[in-house]
Amino acid sequence: MNLEEIQQLIDMINKSDLDEATIEEGDFKITLKRSSAKPAAENRGYAPSDAPSPVAAPGPAVQSQAPESESPKAVSDGLIEIRSPIVGTFYRSPSPESDAFINVNDQVDSGQVLCIIEAMKLMNEIESDLSGTIVEILVENGQPVEYDQVLFLLKP
Repeated sequence: MNLEEIQQLIDMINKSDLDEATIEEGDFKITLKRSSAKPAAENRGYAPSDAPSPVAAPGPAVQSQAPESESPKAVSDGLIEIRSPIVGTFYRSPSPESDAFINVNDQVDSGQVLCIIEAMKLMNEIESDLSGTIVEILVENGQPVEYDQVLFLLKP
C-alpha cells in the first residue's frame, strides 16, 4: 500500500460516519481511527518507523500494528456475536459458483473460514474464534459491512 492509497483511505474515513477502519494487505495491516484530539504539532504525516504513528491532526489517526485479539461478544440466550474486523463487502463463498462456506445450523470449528470480506480488492478470510453451531447469518451475500458489525450468531 502506498502513501496515495493511505491518503485516499483517510479521505474516505473523513467523509464517512466511521470512527475506525482496519485494512489488511498481506502482512501489512493499517488501522485508521478518528481522533478527537487537537493538533499537538505542525508535523503532519507518517513517522518512518514501524511503531504506531498517529497523524497529528483531528480526523483519523493512522497506525500500523499487529492484530488485536478481540474476543467475540456474548449476547442473550448464550449466543456469541461474530463481528466484522474490517470494512468491506461480505461474501458467503469463495466464488459465485461455489457453495457457501457455512449455512445456518452448520457446526464450525475454531479457525474455520466463515466468510470473505473484500476490502480494497483484497479478499480477507474471516475465521471463527470458537467452535459451535451457526444460529443466524445476519448479512446478505454481496452486502457492504462496517467495522464491528455483527455478521453471525454462534451457539458455543
